[in-house]
Amino acid sequence: MGKIVITTNATLDGVIQDPDGQEGFKLGGWFKQFVGKDLEAWVRRETDEALLAKALLLGRRSDQWFGSRLQGGEAGRRVSDAWADRVDAMPKYVVSTTLKNPVWKNSTLLKGDMAMEVSKLRQKIDGDIVVYGSYQLGHALLKHDLVDELRIVIFPVVLGAGERLFGETGEAKGFRLIDTRPLGENLAYLAYQRVRGA
Repeated sequence: MGKIVITTNATLDGVIQDPDGQEGFKLGGWFKQFVGKDLEAWVRRETDEALLAKALLLGRRSDQWFGSRLQGGEAGRRVSDAWADRVDAMPKYVVSTTLKNPVWKNSTLLKGDMAMEVSKLRQKIDGDIVVYGSYQLGHALLKHDLVDELRIVIFPVVLGAGERLFGETGEAKGFRLIDTRPLGENLAYLAYQRVRGA
């Protein structure tokens, strides 16, 4: 059975919006501003995760953003060749009711009821199904209790505004800390596993 893993970068106050500053958010660009000399450790973690993942799960906007920048291009190579090759080659599933054709190669469109489609996907794929970006999809997955693990790299900044990782979930969702470690000098990596029935 597949495991849905939301993996994201976040500020200390949980903001995940516009880390690269290309979405037009007034406080965007915090990734480049605060990653500094910790970039190498961040790249290693991202690459290790991608090499183990079996598929990507994306929302429409993240498919368009990643697909247009990484598909066969140099943008992904700036992270690492191994990361770019793996992410470009792995199967991708895009959740959208409006998209007609996903941008990225190896993509399958999931058009029906999101919760039902993702539940079917979990039955079909054995291993990690990683969610990049896609914060609206992430909110929906959390609300429908479809998230098995959260992996968060915390950046040393408080923005005070912006779209956050957690929205309305409808009820409390318990998680258990399964990993924590520094990435370089200023970043922190946290991983939490969903605890159901507690």
